[in-house]
Amino acid sequence: APVRLVLATLLAGGHVLLEDVPGVGKTLLARTLAEALGGDWKRVQFSPDMLPSDITGVSIFHPGSGDFRFVRGPLFAHVLLADEINRASPRTQASLLEAMEEGRVTIDGHTHPLPIPFLVIATQNPVEHQGTFDLPEAQLDRFAVCVSLGYPGPEEELELLTREIGRSAHPLSRPPLTDHATLLTWQAEVRSVRVDESLQRYMVDLAGRTRAHSTIVLGVSPRGCLIWQRISQALAWLDGRQFVVPDDVKQAALPVLAHRIVVSGRGGSAARRSALEELLHAVPLPV
Repeated sequence: APVRLVLATLLAGGHVLLEDVPGVGKTLLARTLAEALGGDWKRVQFSPDMLPSDITGVSIFHPGSGDFRFVRGPLFAHVLLADEINRASPRTQASLLEAMEEGRVTIDGHTHPLPIPFLVIATQNPVEHQGTFDLPEAQLDRFAVCVSLGYPGPEEELELLTREIGRSAHPLSRPPLTDHATLLTWQAEVRSVRVDESLQRYMVDLAGRTRAHSTIVLGVSPRGCLIWQRISQALAWLDGRQFVVPDDVKQAALPVLAHRIVVSGRGGSAARRSALEELLHAVPLPV
């Protein structure tokens, strides 16, 4: 289910935040998706001493020509793997805001477009707090979904151990499974999936209730509602349907909305999910 949600996010043209404890495969999943899409992808290990220019790039003076030349940073890639993004300072995290929302970055007064498609797959460890910075709400709102992989079951973990025997310590990169032109075609098809007005009214109603809830101090934004619909369309498309059903909307609700709200007392992810689940149970889905 988490992998399916990540695929739906890529088809919806959104960005993914993988939030879980160390060792469950967050970075492996992100790298595998990047390799499957092909093209140019970069992995950045975020750290507290990282500067915004380490991500976006920097203008360097060339004495011979007497002018400044812009050297592009790792942000200029089709897929950016932002590993342990919460280890970067808020200043560095803010360098991604324009890129994730508008597909461009402004440096020294000049706007530089990013490659198309442009996807950010970020990972963070919600347990460790030493040397980390909470992602600001504006940054969290840029991620279409926040997904936790969870621990594998006993049989899955046993299979993992079995496959590891005899495996090369340096596995070769696999060839891409698709190309960017095909991905853009799929994304256009996802946007044309039909959504009934009753489901749209349900999404608007629930988003409005998050803004008026007694324990929620910051509700779901209009951007959140748009992404909720788009992820629902992508889930329907993955099932081979040209229309969204209530179950698509239900599956997308928590991954899309939970990280966007703020509860009183600065409660963590468990408090946010609890408040949202209360509303989801209170507002019946249309049939």
